[in-house]
Amino acid sequence: MTLRLPDSQGRLRPYEPRTDPLALPPGGAPPAVSRTVFSAAHVVADPYADVSPGSPAVLDWDATLAFRHHLWSHGLGVAEAMDTAQRGMGLDWPVAAELIRRSAAEARTVGGRIACGAGTDQLPPGAGLFEVREAYEEQLAVVAEAGAQPILMASRALAAAAYGPEDYLELYGNLLRQSTEPVILHWLGPMFDPALEGYWGSADLDAATDVLLAVIAGHPGKVDGVKVSLLDAGREVALRRRLPAGVRCYTGDDFHYPELIAGDEEGFSHALLGVFDPLGPLAATAVRALDTGDPAGFHALLDPTVPLARHLFQPPTRYYKTGVVLLAWLAGHQSHFTMPGGLHAARSLPHLARAYELADALGLFPDPKLAEDRMRTLLALHGVPQ
Repeated sequence: MTLRLPDSQGRLRPYEPRTDPLALPPGGAPPAVSRTVFSAAHVVADPYADVSPGSPAVLDWDATLAFRHHLWSHGLGVAEAMDTAQRGMGLDWPVAAELIRRSAAEARTVGGRIACGAGTDQLPPGAGLFEVREAYEEQLAVVAEAGAQPILMASRALAAAAYGPEDYLELYGNLLRQSTEPVILHWLGPMFDPALEGYWGSADLDAATDVLLAVIAGHPGKVDGVKVSLLDAGREVALRRRLPAGVRCYTGDDFHYPELIAGDEEGFSHALLGVFDPLGPLAATAVRALDTGDPAGFHALLDPTVPLARHLFQPPTRYYKTGVVLLAWLAGHQSHFTMPGGLHAARSLPHLARAYELADALGLFPDPKLAEDRMRTLLALHGVPQ
């Protein structure tokens, strides 16, 4: 049955939903062996919680953890408590800490891979470098106690407090010396969070790259890899080629991920991606094609997803989470379309309608009729006649 979807000009146009999902292997597949792949997973809000803007998030724990099991069942690792989970945008540190504990415990029940974000988001504005270090140490302790791999997230507080590269070198050096296992470093560009402008002590990305590489070189064996989210494929490749042997580059580039994961004659990127939340089963299947020496099969599956990713992550990029949660609702992973902090209202109806159309055309919805019915409900809620 035809849907009438609003376009960016406010005009209604007909769309004929597909009736069958993309044929993909069921859950239970092993992880890829040629690439290490994490999906940064979203959280599911409790729709019955009596919350107001600025109040702590309340999660639907059953639905949140069930989604992580969905990702593990397809052989993906889970990157927990990252920006996809609304760190710094609705999810405060006490709830994030509980999320880390619960997800890590669930990972152990199925042998799922998990890495968790440690940052400084418990700090008030104006914190100094000593407080930044203490905040990182507190969060790293929670991740270690949970038995998960740590991801040292980029810190708004550090970006505000640091005077230059030497502060980054000292602080990261202290943290890496304390870590009992290799960490993943996290370089998130200002398109994802404007407060991170000038990270690593310089707005000059070449100079910033040199500082990051100095941190890694000064602590051999302490860095598993670097997650790079700059939406600049050429810069990521250049960084990848300068990393020491044994240090992975995890692409966080939600615009160019197929070419970066496929790689070139000099290497490839692993993945830690927010877009692999809605693409989970498809992405896992595509990466396993690389295991069997089938790059054509990899590109045939993953290349067509790029228009959806570019749409979800269009500026202001930090609001991509709204489209991710919309698609999780349409796919049946949760019973509602609400988000912590009210971020379900952060994107326009035309933006959401286009996200539905692109995802449906890819065959991402396991039950296309359910997705159609839920999209029809959302349109009706906004007064769109059908």
